[in-house]
Amino acid sequence: MAYFCRKHSKVIVIAIASLAVVSVAVLTKNSINGFSWFHFFSSQWGWTSITTLGTTSSSSVFMIDQGKRKTLMNVGKVSKEKYALMRGGNRSDAKLERVEAGLAMARALIREAAEDNNCTSSLHDDLDYIPRGYIYRNACAFHRSYLLMEKLFKIFVYEEGEPPLFHYGTCKDIYSMEGVFLSLMETNTKFRTSNPDEAHVYFLPFSVVMIIEHLFHPIIRDKAVLERTVSDYVRIISHKYLYWNRSLGADHFMLSCHDWGPRATWYVRQLYYNSIRVLCNANTSEYFNPKKDASFPEINLKTGEITGLTGGLPPSNRTVLAFFAGKMHGKLRPALLQHWMGKDKDVQVYETLPQGISYHEMMKKSKYCICPSGHEVASPRIAEAIYAECVPVLISQHYIFPFSDVLNWDSFTIQVPVTEIPNLKNILEGIPEDQYLRMQERVRQVQRHFVVNNPPRRYDVFHMIIHSIWLRRLNVRFPG
Repeated sequence: MAYFCRKHSKVIVIAIASLAVVSVAVLTKNSINGFSWFHFFSSQWGWTSITTLGTTSSSSVFMIDQGKRKTLMNVGKVSKEKYALMRGGNRSDAKLERVEAGLAMARALIREAAEDNNCTSSLHDDLDYIPRGYIYRNACAFHRSYLLMEKLFKIFVYEEGEPPLFHYGTCKDIYSMEGVFLSLMETNTKFRTSNPDEAHVYFLPFSVVMIIEHLFHPIIRDKAVLERTVSDYVRIISHKYLYWNRSLGADHFMLSCHDWGPRATWYVRQLYYNSIRVLCNANTSEYFNPKKDASFPEINLKTGEITGLTGGLPPSNRTVLAFFAGKMHGKLRPALLQHWMGKDKDVQVYETLPQGISYHEMMKKSKYCICPSGHEVASPRIAEAIYAECVPVLISQHYIFPFSDVLNWDSFTIQVPVTEIPNLKNILEGIPEDQYLRMQERVRQVQRHFVVNNPPRRYDVFHMIIHSIWLRRLNVRFPG
C-alpha cells in the first residue's frame, strides 16, 4: 500500500509562534520599473499564441512604483541601466543570460513543434509515452515542451522555514495535493537544484493548509496569521537573496489547494500581481490570471492511499445515466438538488447516499458523473470521475480547468451552463452513443495526467503541475 507523508505523521509542533512571526531587517524599497512580459501561453489561448513568439507587440510591462501597480501596454523592455540597478550591478549577468538563452531556445523549438501538425520534427521517439489525440490542444507542442522541461527545467526551493508551516503539508483529505507536492519537491532530484543561479523558478514552500491548521483560531478567526506568516517569509528571502528583487517575484511561485490559497497572496503585492500562483481555487472572478497563474486539480486522498483508485465498469455495463452525491452548499448545487434529487431513476442525485450504496461504486457504473462547484470552483469529483472512467459533467462558473493550456477539456467532458440544469437529462440522452464511447475512451486516456504516484512517473499529475509552472516561466523575459 502506497502512502504519502508517512514519515511526518507524528510531527511535533515546537515554537509555532516563532515560526510565524519573524523579525527581519526592513527591505529597501525598489523604484525600478519592472520586467518585460509577453504572452507565450495561457489557459485561455493554449498553444494558439505560440506563433507570435518573439514579437514585442503583445508585450506588457508590470511596473511597481512605491507599492503601486501599473500595467503599461506596448512600451517595450525596461532599460538595461535601470535593470542593472535593480539586480545590483552585473555580478550575475552571465549566469542569468545562460538561463535565458536556454529558455529562448525552448521557445523557438516549441513554436516549431506547434506549427508542425504531423509532429515530424519531434526531438526523438519517446519510448514511454507520446501524446496523441483529441484530448490535447496541440499534442506536438505539448510533447516537445514536456521533453524540453525534462531536459532543462530547474527549481530552487528556499530552505528557510521549518515544518509544519513550511516544507510540509497534509497528504490526505481534500487538500492533499498541496502536501503531496511539497513532499515530492523535498525529495526531488530531477527538477530541484541546490544552485539558485541555475534555477528558472524559485519556490516559496509555505503551506496554507498548515498555517490555518496551526495558527488560525476557530473562535477568534484572525486571518492576519496568513499575512504575518507569508509577508515575513517573503521579507526574509528577499533580504537574504537577490532573486526576488531581480524579477519583482515574477519567476517565483507558490502552491496551495486550500480555499484561502488566493487570500494568502493578497498581503504581498508583488506575490499577488507578479508571481506564479499555482492554485486549486482557480477562480477568475477572484482575479485568478491564467496568463501567469496555473490551475491544478483538487484530489481527495481520504486516507493518503494512492493505489487502487482507478478503474470502472466497461461502457456496456454502466446502467446509470448520471450520478451525483454531495452536500447542498455553494451557489450552484441548490439548483441541481432542487431539480433532480430523488426525482429520476436515470439521473440519480443525492445529498446523502442511502445506507449500503457506495459512492465510488456508483461512479464506476455511471456513464456520466455530475461535478458541480461547491463553496469554491474546484471540486475533487472531477478527478474522482476521471479515476472511475466516468465522463465528467462540469457545472461551474469562472473556473479555469487544470492543465487547460495543454488539455482540450471539450473532448472528454460535458460542460453544462447553470441555466441548463433543468434540461440535464435531455442534454445527456441527446448525446449519440458513438460520441459517448469516444469521450469515455478519452477519459481513460487523460487519466494518466491526474494520477498520483510515489515516486512520480512521467506525465502524471506531479509532472503536469511542474509543466504548468514551466509554461508560465516561459512567459517571463528578462531584458537582454
